[in-house]
Order: sequence, then structure tokens, then C-alpha cells
Amino acid sequence: MTEKENFMMLLRGEQPEWVPYYTFIQSPTGSPPPVGMTGPSFLMSHITQPGIQTDIWGVKHIPVPEAAGAKIPQTHDFILTDIRKWRDVIKAPDISGFDWEAMAKKDMERSRYDRSQTLLSFGLHPGYFQLLVSFMGFADALCAMYEEPDEVKALIEYLSDFYLEVARNTIDFYKPDMLNITDDIATSLNPFFSLEMYRDIFKPFYVQLVKLADDRGLPVEMHCCGHCEVFVDDWVNDLHVVAWNPAQTSNDILAIKEKYNNKLVICGAWDVSKMPQEYQTEEAIKQSVYDTIDKYAVGGGYAFCGSFLGPEGDEQTKIKNRWVAEAVESYGKTFYKKH
Repeated sequence: MTEKENFMMLLRGEQPEWVPYYTFIQSPTGSPPPVGMTGPSFLMSHITQPGIQTDIWGVKHIPVPEAAGAKIPQTHDFILTDIRKWRDVIKAPDISGFDWEAMAKKDMERSRYDRSQTLLSFGLHPGYFQLLVSFMGFADALCAMYEEPDEVKALIEYLSDFYLEVARNTIDFYKPDMLNITDDIATSLNPFFSLEMYRDIFKPFYVQLVKLADDRGLPVEMHCCGHCEVFVDDWVNDLHVVAWNPAQTSNDILAIKEKYNNKLVICGAWDVSKMPQEYQTEEAIKQSVYDTIDKYAVGGGYAFCGSFLGPEGDEQTKIKNRWVAEAVESYGKTFYKKH
């Protein structure tokens, strides 16, 4: 059985043969990832200045050295300062003349994934809330949601129309195995806004996207960091989400797992808040992995998800991540034979 086949068992609500290591990159031990990302390359940010990448909307992204060079929208000089003027600023690319078949063939040839080993999930954007934040910054985006909700919804409808067309072609020509929804709508303590506001402003547009996935027979996964458990019922019941990552421990993961059993795959639940203080030695790091698997993997519905972040190329970070991978793969491979 391949990593892909094992993970597909999870998505179907079955107990897998082993506990997967949910990661989009090859494991430090050399094992192929059970899940990989695919999608049109034109959606990616492109280098426009040294150290800066610009996305299709004109937002500049800068690297964060402490996060292995991962890029985030720059925190000044936002492209949108007045939500009422979004129509003058936000312009979707013209995709009417795209040769989707040729583009998909080229992108897939460049892909590092072996489709026989890795399930391919496609994501379109960082999330409608995060897109709004990248346009305006957190403070102005949240103020706009309270002061001009109709304008915010009009902007998201415009974005949604564009991304739905991209999604249709991605499904038809890239033939992914799963839809990935991403939107970080919570801090480690609380959501950025209420459940009612989520349902009013954002959820209707995700429902449209999920309907497209449902019609094409694709399962749906959700990426959302932080204390976001208040949204889980809506995700499972209305967005048909079957997997959630990184499912951080600021949420009551055991209660969520008990409520949904194997209907919702928990990808994560590793307590990263203890990393700087406690996870320093090989023994401690591996024991934390064993403890996490023991706590959450019984009966299925679980995939380990977690790694250390550090400066790009940092050798100590690489060593720690190898210890994590070794622990997941050695302990997880035999876990269900013993439980």
C-alpha cells in the first residue's frame, strides 16, 4: 500500500494501515508525502524585485528569515486603502485566452510528485479573509468588515467569480484528488471575528467552491491555524470538510475528535507552543511525537502534522525535523498493529 492509498483510507473514514506523516514535502527520511499541492503556476507570486515577489493582484510579498524564507504580504504600502474604491484597484487577470491543457501539461511535468504515491490537493488562494488582509492590512480589513460589509462582500464576489473559473479549469485539466481551502481566520487565542460574521461575509463563497468540488467528486480539506473550533461545525456540515490541518492544540481536539469520530481527519495536534522550551533533545522531540500519536490516533481519523521552522538552511532545524520524521514513521507504521 502506498502513502496515497493509506491517506485515502483516512478520507473515507476508515482506519488506515498506519499513521500518516501529513506534509507537503518529502520527509527528511526520504519517504514520499501522502499529500502534495498542485495548481496553475500563474497563480504563484513572481519575483519583481530582489527578495520581493508580487502576486497576481499586485501585492508584494517578502521573506521571513525565521520561517525558512516563507513569504508574507509586506506590512506597509497596502494596495487598497478605502474598501469603497476596490473596483479601481483590484483587477483580475484576463484568463479568457489561456491554453489550459498546455499549461497543465507543463506544470505537471515540473511537478516533483509521483501521483502513484502522493495524493494531489489543489488550493487557489490564501483565503478570502487573508486576501482582504493582504490588500488592506489587518486593521483596515477588519474595520471594513464592520463598517462596509456590503462592499467587502462585493469584492469577495468579484474574487470568487474569478477563482471559480480557475477552479473549473484546474479540476478539468490538472485532475487533482482533493480541494484545499485555506483561510487563517483565528489567532492562537480567538477568531478574528464572530461566527455570525463568517457566515454572512465569507462562508457563502466557500459554499460555491465546495459545490464545484462535490459535483466533481473531490473531498475537501481545510487549512486554518489558531483557535478556530467555533467554525468546525460549519466546515463539516456545510462545507463538507473531511480533513483539517494543522488542528492546533489551542482547540479542544479530543472533544472535536469524539464528536465527529472519523468523519473529520485531524491533521496535527502537536503542541508546538512547547518547542522552544522543551523540544531540544532527540529523546524529548521523539517522545512528544509518540505522546501525540498515543493521544489522538486511536481508532483512526488522525495524521501527524508538524515540523520545526527556522532560518533557511539552518542545520539544527533540519536535524530536529529528521527526528520528528523518524519518530512518526517508526512509531506510526506499527501503531495500529498494537492498538
